[in-house]
Amino acid sequence: MTAHPPNRLENSASPYLRSAAHQPIDWYEWNEEAFALAKEQDKPILLDIGAVWCHWCHVIDRESYENAVIAKVINEHFIAIKVDRDERPDVDSRYQSAISTISGQGGWPLTGFLLPDGRPFFGGTYFPPEDQFGRPGFRRVLLAVVDSFKGRRAELEKAADSLADAVAQAETFSGAHGAFDVAVVDSQIKSLTQLFDVRNGGFGRAPKFPHSSSLDLILEEYQRTASHADGKHLLAMAETTLEKMARGGVYDQLAGGFHRYSVDEKWLVPHFEKMSYDNSELLKNYLHGWQVTRNPLFRQTAAGIITWVNEVLSDQPAGGFYASQDADYSLDDDGDYFTWTLEELRAALSPDEARVMELHYDVEAHGEMHHNPAKNVLWVAREPHEITAQLRIEESVVRMTLARAKEKALGARMQRLTPYIDRTMYASWNAMFVSAYLEAARVLQDALGLSCRLFALKTLDRMLLEAWTEQQGF
Repeated sequence: MTAHPPNRLENSASPYLRSAAHQPIDWYEWNEEAFALAKEQDKPILLDIGAVWCHWCHVIDRESYENAVIAKVINEHFIAIKVDRDERPDVDSRYQSAISTISGQGGWPLTGFLLPDGRPFFGGTYFPPEDQFGRPGFRRVLLAVVDSFKGRRAELEKAADSLADAVAQAETFSGAHGAFDVAVVDSQIKSLTQLFDVRNGGFGRAPKFPHSSSLDLILEEYQRTASHADGKHLLAMAETTLEKMARGGVYDQLAGGFHRYSVDEKWLVPHFEKMSYDNSELLKNYLHGWQVTRNPLFRQTAAGIITWVNEVLSDQPAGGFYASQDADYSLDDDGDYFTWTLEELRAALSPDEARVMELHYDVEAHGEMHHNPAKNVLWVAREPHEITAQLRIEESVVRMTLARAKEKALGARMQRLTPYIDRTMYASWNAMFVSAYLEAARVLQDALGLSCRLFALKTLDRMLLEAWTEQQGF
């Protein structure tokens, strides 16, 4: 592609927006200037909402927004606005409501078409550059929108009016408040019980998200009703879910920390991005799960989250928690950093270490990744005592071999190209992790807990210094 001078996103605070600075599109950030220009020139607005960790956002960037032909159509007929959903969750929430009403699905990238006053009339998520995957090509969509805007404006106004009602209703609901009714808790518990996956843990079918607040609610309700049969069922729901997630591929078995969600119902194959706001709340889940059950796996998993955050997702010298770690290092990578072929594992380890790791994590010639069947996601398939029986060696030897092999495998993985870390610090997400680290200090009561307390206080000091004013607060 021909090189273009940087567009106006070059100096954006958002790394996601800066990543589009080289694109041949006359992008605007979300601001009054863009809307004023749309009204002045009477042009529709193309709204792209995404995030730096979003794989398909980068795909549409490369396929369409870096395509000179498509860029020409956009620059000629649209005012183009690009939004980072992490930076502007308010904008994202508003248009997710509208686009999901249109298409029946939401997510990122969100591609919206708006009237000059900002009211949406059409949109979707990812569009391929040409017709494929049962989706219309993006260029065809753009030209159809232009044709409709010029020739059927009244129909678009009518569509925008109906969507405005849906958005207003959603925003009214999200901001609603009133006296708390304890029956809401009973209703939520009943719903979660019905959705609970007895075999695999979690709620509903694939894809599966952690639903951290639901797990904490279940644990709280269990403690209130522990002496009843219903209470024991609630504990089983929480414990099963926490165990299955901790043993699954959705948890990074080498470095610690959780990926964003699992594409399958068994928690085996994740979307590999790791989010601050997921890991802070999951840390609380595992701390509370350990308090209630004394299951050592839960404490170990909590410690794994802390270790990963300390090493990867935080500014240890100055305080503060970063936003996310990307799923992949390029568009040609689909979780390759986190996954292993059988040959890669054997090259990194001794034969004895490799054999134990293969059994423990089910590493075989044919793995779980559809795009590359040789790639394996590491998940706990066999416990050390089962490996002991199979290899006829002492369990203590298996455990020592596993510990040594995991350290060597992590070292080998760190030599690979590393997915991007978004070092943006959001006050709300930092507050969530400060809360989680203070909880870790209270629950663990050891050296790791003390280090969490000290780092949480350091982060609070930095937040007060850099993000708080007496006039506006945070």
